[in-house]
This record gives sequence, C-alpha cells and structure tokens, in this order.
Amino acid sequence: MNIDVDKNIFLEDIPQIDLYMDQVIQLFENTFNTTKRNEDDKVLTKTMINNYAKGKLLIPIKNKKYSREHLILLSLIYQLKGGLSINDIKATLDGVNQRIMNDEAFELEEFYKSYLSLYKKNATEFKEDVNTKMKDVSEEMGSSVDEQLNKVLLILSFITASQFYRRAAEDLVDELIQAQGEKKEK
Repeated sequence: MNIDVDKNIFLEDIPQIDLYMDQVIQLFENTFNTTKRNEDDKVLTKTMINNYAKGKLLIPIKNKKYSREHLILLSLIYQLKGGLSINDIKATLDGVNQRIMNDEAFELEEFYKSYLSLYKKNATEFKEDVNTKMKDVSEEMGSSVDEQLNKVLLILSFITASQFYRRAAEDLVDELIQAQGEKKEK
C-alpha cells in the first residue's frame, strides 16, 4: 500500500504575491499530483474555483487574483471535499470567512498552522492505524492465506472507520449550523 499522506500546501509553498487562477491550479496540481488515483484526475479546475467563489466558500476575489488567504481557504476546501458536501463545507468555513473579512485580530495563517500541525499528527496516526488494521485482519483470518478475502476485510475496516469519522464531522457541522442559526436570530 503506497499512500502519500504527507502532501499538503504549506505556508512556505504559498507565494507572497497574489496569483492568477491558472497559477493557483498549477500550485495545487504540482503539490497533489502524486495523490491522484488516476493520471487523468484533476486536483483543481477553473470550474471548481468558480463554483467555490459563487457558492461563497471563499472570501470575495479581487481583480481576478487570489491572495494567500484564498489559497489557504482553497487548501482547506480541498481537504474537506473528500468527506463533506459543498453545503457542509460552506457551513464549516462560514465562520472562518466572516472572521477574515470582519475581524482584524483573526490570524488566518496561525489558524492554518494549527491545522497543519494536526494534519501531521493525523498522518502519523493514520500510518500506525493502517498497520494495526492490517494486523487485525491477519489475526481475524487466522491461518487463511486468501489474499482477496484479506483485502476485502481490510477495505471494509477502512471504510467503516472512515464512515465513523465522517459522521462525527457531520455532527459537528450540524452544531455549527445550529449555532449560526441561533446567532442570526439574536
């Protein structure tokens, strides 16, 4: 199993100047190229970025250029889209976008550093967990050397764990939505 979980857009990867859309797409393609399942897959497209902007998942874009803040938000969206719907991503990032636009004290880069730190810990834990699950499947199957059945059980184990985490994330999104609704009522 060869999964590249150490790929991400780090702050030092983000230029200090604003980028045009094609440059943003190239940054994402270059960074996440090895994580694609198929060579024809696209990491990020103009349509995706336009849909994120229209759906207000991003702060407003100025002069067709994307700032460091936009790139950080696009990186977060990229990570979230694997497990959440666009509406859930919007609800998740709404408070972050509001803070970027309205709260001069909010440090998006510090928030992103915290995310990257957790990402690194999660990657380490993931690698350990994969080994544990492989061992568990091997123990469960006993002396059976049926590679196909071992792989099916491992797939089921991974998907089950993934669903547990996705459901936990969706519960947190629902809490954010409820809190935002209560805030608007006041």
